[in-house]
Amino acid sequence: MTTTTIARFNSLNLIIFLLVVDSIFISDAQQQNLVKKHHKVSAVLVFGDSTSDPGNNNFILTPFKGNFPPYGKDFANQIPTGRFSNGLLASDFIARHLGVKDNVPAYLDPSLTIHDLTTGVSFASAGSGYDPLTPTISNVLSLPQQLEYFKEYKARLTAEIGKKKTKEIIKNALYLVSAGTNDFVVNYFTLPFRRHEYSLPSYISFIMKRQLDFMQALWDEGARKIGVAGLPPMGCLPIVITLFSKNAIRDRGCIDFFSSVSRTYNSMLQTQLNLMHFNHAHEGARIGYFDIYSPLLDVIVGHKYGFKEVRLGCCGTGLLEATFLCNPNSKICSDASKYAFWDSIHPTQEMYKICFKALQPTLDHMIND
Repeated sequence: MTTTTIARFNSLNLIIFLLVVDSIFISDAQQQNLVKKHHKVSAVLVFGDSTSDPGNNNFILTPFKGNFPPYGKDFANQIPTGRFSNGLLASDFIARHLGVKDNVPAYLDPSLTIHDLTTGVSFASAGSGYDPLTPTISNVLSLPQQLEYFKEYKARLTAEIGKKKTKEIIKNALYLVSAGTNDFVVNYFTLPFRRHEYSLPSYISFIMKRQLDFMQALWDEGARKIGVAGLPPMGCLPIVITLFSKNAIRDRGCIDFFSSVSRTYNSMLQTQLNLMHFNHAHEGARIGYFDIYSPLLDVIVGHKYGFKEVRLGCCGTGLLEATFLCNPNSKICSDASKYAFWDSIHPTQEMYKICFKALQPTLDHMIND
């Protein structure tokens, strides 16, 4: 083979190599575009309580924070971001599944970039609820306040990228709403004030009315794809068992009375969400009910997925510890992935992952329909 022939051969190989490399990059880019086009989601925007607060409470005056160890033990670089878990939340798994971003940051974080804003943030605040009294108890952001921050968010986007692009993001975003447990566990069942004003059925109706008002306000601000989490089996939360069992140390079984409240509320919520979806279907509504009750019950009562401990939190004794009671001085379990609960209220990352997988079919149907 002559020198000229070798040079031509090497040049041809180089050209083929570059074409192959180029095709790989094009393939990846096309795949990303297909993911975004397939799911039709521009951003993930989150509202609610500690189940979806990635750290907003870090920036307000409240004792309800999770920005210190051992929170974040299994997060990237073991950073305690303010998430009330050892790692990711369900909203983070959803954002990853949609190919939007790795995790959803707190809106109040002053270090947010324009990319953070355009791909979605969380307005949620640990300790919040639909009852106006609930966030007052712990001095956190109410749902109406979160909505006001959403309006501010839209104004910030408009100033940065213009009205047209902002409108597209708002229209094509996925909205997640997760709240209500604090209204019952922290407020109605623990404190006396609302029990003096409302019977349990009337309080359920009161909370439902407040939630539907919030949903309508969110709709009025441009939300079209909305996923709404129901209540968990409240009688299975470690803190509820501890506070309301006759012998909480010996008997760690779920208290069905509290879980029955969840079932009643969830049934009403599904009916109302179906009605809202039907009434707004011609306007592009995609409103879905996210069932978290069933996967949690499957784990706690059905003993699915092989968890070692489902009655106690990983942090401390697992009986009462949460927020400042779960702190750097607390002993923690050796493997949080074997525990359903991280502290006495909040699920572990592994449990959030299971909840996400359970709601994924509903999510995909809602997005791709």
